[in-house]
Amino acid sequence: MFVLLASVVAASAGEAQTPQPFPRPGEASQPQRPAAPAPTPQAPPAPRTAPAAPQPPADPNAPSPATLGFPVYPLAQMIASYDAGRAQRYYVFGTLSPFTDVVTYYRTQLDEKGTLVFKEPPTHMFEVGRFREETMAFPPGVTVKDWTWGGSQGYPNPKLGGQPARYPTIIMIVPPPAGTPAQR
Repeated sequence: MFVLLASVVAASAGEAQTPQPFPRPGEASQPQRPAAPAPTPQAPPAPRTAPAAPQPPADPNAPSPATLGFPVYPLAQMIASYDAGRAQRYYVFGTLSPFTDVVTYYRTQLDEKGTLVFKEPPTHMFEVGRFREETMAFPPGVTVKDWTWGGSQGYPNPKLGGQPARYPTIIMIVPPPAGTPAQR
């Protein structure tokens, strides 16, 4: 048994790679074997994204960015406007774009970080302008809300038979009252 074990150890030691000593100063180094070329990395395949649903045409009755004092998300469709009181209106827009894309757009356009006021459902506010309680019902700004949170299908389109049937993201724009600057 001992002889068998000794022969197995001797055979495996003979097959093992012999370690090479470190080169010493003054010794000629032995030429190294060329390394096998590294496989060329392939570009990862482009991520598959679902084709974007076509956006409905813009509403000709929607207020312009100049009227609102704020930019309107390019793919947003006006849903309604409401009297907020104290000579203010607020405008509600819907879009098929994801919440994060809309928030990123307004961060860039307004040069404001904004505030995530609710995590559930995600609601991000950009208060741009000074709130004057005596003349305003709401602070001027833009609010973006994710209506797909918690498995919801989105904000229902209030227009009978309107397309799309639901909006994943809603944008509320509150311009300052007439004669009040929008920016701080």
